[in-house]
Amino acid sequence: MGKGERQYSDSRSVMSRTPTPDLPAPRLARLERACAGLEPPFAVVDLDAFDANAADLARRAAGKPIRLASKSVRARALIERALGHPGFAGILAFTLSEALWLDEQGVADVVVAYPTADRAALRALTARGPGGPAVMVDEVAQLDLIDAATGPRPHAIAVCLEVDCGFRALGGRVRVGAKRSPVRTPGQAAALARAVTARPGFELAGVMGYEAHIAGVGDRPPGRPLLAAAVRLLQRASARELAQRRAAVVAAVREVAPLRFVNGGGTGSLERTAAEPAVTELAAGSGLFAPTLFDAYRAFTPIPAALFALPVVRRPGPGVVTTLGGGYVASGAAGADRLPRPVLPGGLRLDRQEGAGEVQTPVLGPSADGLRIGDRVWFRHAKAGELCERFAVLHLVEGDRIVDTVPTYRGEGRTFL
Repeated sequence: MGKGERQYSDSRSVMSRTPTPDLPAPRLARLERACAGLEPPFAVVDLDAFDANAADLARRAAGKPIRLASKSVRARALIERALGHPGFAGILAFTLSEALWLDEQGVADVVVAYPTADRAALRALTARGPGGPAVMVDEVAQLDLIDAATGPRPHAIAVCLEVDCGFRALGGRVRVGAKRSPVRTPGQAAALARAVTARPGFELAGVMGYEAHIAGVGDRPPGRPLLAAAVRLLQRASARELAQRRAAVVAAVREVAPLRFVNGGGTGSLERTAAEPAVTELAAGSGLFAPTLFDAYRAFTPIPAALFALPVVRRPGPGVVTTLGGGYVASGAAGADRLPRPVLPGGLRLDRQEGAGEVQTPVLGPSADGLRIGDRVWFRHAKAGELCERFAVLHLVEGDRIVDTVPTYRGEGRTFL
């Protein structure tokens, strides 16, 4: 069997596998060898790529610890693997229920990245005793909800204040960034910190700010040089403004109470955020899997680690085959960049009319004519952990063999969002 080819049993064909920009030919060949005995649909994580990405994230963090964003992984075995790498410490969970579950499994130092209105989970947190996960707040009404849900508490609940990291221009008429916290200025942050420390049953643990428009927006969109220049200009201006404002916010909050941590950044902004003296730790997770949304950065080149394969079940005509399933569209503003990308065989693309469908996904291109019923097409997802909501297990590959098969959150019966 030649390099880049895969021998199919039964009536399946031997077909040429051409390299793609996503995956070099030797790696494609070993993934094919490793997964030859699997029936698609299935999802895999290449541990060689996963570990290399973890090491690169730690390098970019320049000595500051990385709190792992669990929403970008959603498989306990891989969360534990990431935390075993030098440079990673603690979890940034996406719901309080998830945080409590991870805490029960022995995962230490968990912070919930988003405010919660889950009253049952808040009562469970209170019953958990001291030292449990920290919850996120950005206004007094959230403190009111916690008090109403739990009543008087024998121990304090740790809270983290989130600060808006968006960029504003033209007197605030232009706003760039995720719509998250209403707390923006040092005065607003200090006022909320005083409200926390003045209430019985709360402890101020940290401050968090996520610069989504830098950490999650690539500065090298393919084929769009003018947009790329505009993105880089905006990100530079925003990073300068944010570094000054975040330092002032942290200083104002520290005058109210001591802080255990100041968290910032994301996969796409580690270098910038690590350079801020006010930030004591970073956050990242997507860079471990390296989905397609992280292909468009100049500062780093992660290795695609998570992929999924779908079977060819139709051949509607020349230059097109149809795979089963595949409607794994990433969250966010609807657009082509949220769709999965076919990467193997090379030269395939999604159909503009159908995109990635719930029960079928057509792919077009010259190499489609070499595919037969039962062959497989490999895809990459646009985002990281969301793919795990579609599969109960991940097959872990090292070299050219599967070394383990581990459950995702879904496979453990956990669907937190």
